[in-house]
Amino acid sequence: MPLPGEWETKLDYFQKMIALKSIRPDKVPLAVQHFVSEKMGKQFIEPPTFSIAKSFKDASVTVPLIFVLSAGSDPVADFMRFAEEMSMAKKFDAISLGRGQDKKAENCINENAGRGGWALLMNCHLASSFMPKLERIVENLDDSSHRDFRLWMTSMPSKAFPVSVLQNSVKMTLEPPSGLKQNVLGTYEALDWKEVEDSTKPDIVKRLLFGFCFFHAIVQDRRKFGPIGWNIPYAFTNEDLMVSRKQLKIFVEDYEEVPYKVLNYVGAEVNYGGRVTDDKDGRLIRTIL
Repeated sequence: MPLPGEWETKLDYFQKMIALKSIRPDKVPLAVQHFVSEKMGKQFIEPPTFSIAKSFKDASVTVPLIFVLSAGSDPVADFMRFAEEMSMAKKFDAISLGRGQDKKAENCINENAGRGGWALLMNCHLASSFMPKLERIVENLDDSSHRDFRLWMTSMPSKAFPVSVLQNSVKMTLEPPSGLKQNVLGTYEALDWKEVEDSTKPDIVKRLLFGFCFFHAIVQDRRKFGPIGWNIPYAFTNEDLMVSRKQLKIFVEDYEEVPYKVLNYVGAEVNYGGRVTDDKDGRLIRTIL
């Protein structure tokens, strides 16, 4: 709403934000977003869709790639798909770090550096004792390693993680995108369209797939609103959507008519609903789908 009297024209936008802060401090983040969007452009407030391929171009033998994990995110499926695309599916080793895995992780890096494979160290935050050694290993990586070698890591934010490795790496984060539009765009960016086109009923699959992607965005976005969104916060992940997508294709091809009842059941009761423990939340998720 416009400010009363002469203040609407007398103040510039930044000064109006100061006035807003004294009346409605809860609206300041939105005002700041609007200010940045007006002055610098929308791209500065909308995060780019997650793309491993773009990040991979910035990596090298001596520059590792790190997935910074957030609650409910699992980048391993995206990593596997990317490895498939790059014909590296049979040329990588994955080690889940934890107690007693230090030596295995070290051998994994050394072997792949020699033969040109990829080494994936998962959950680095669980191996704080190995971190100083990892720092030395990364510092000693040089161009004598095979040119196809890449070191990948996944870690939750952790004080034990070496700062020098962080500074010298390509960092990716897989937080659920904010807003329905960003969420659906991110999902579409990661889709394998060849799989959709190969269907015997591609038009039906595409339309229903949009429905599932939109549903996925809604159930994730509702988490922002606390108990107004869900009585219990659930960690819905991309894996739930991936399973629903595969089942969608199978069921649409197997039935002559679109089996809405079956699709609603596997989506809202099994794949996503398997996490839902509150009866009101169960009713809500069924209604959304």
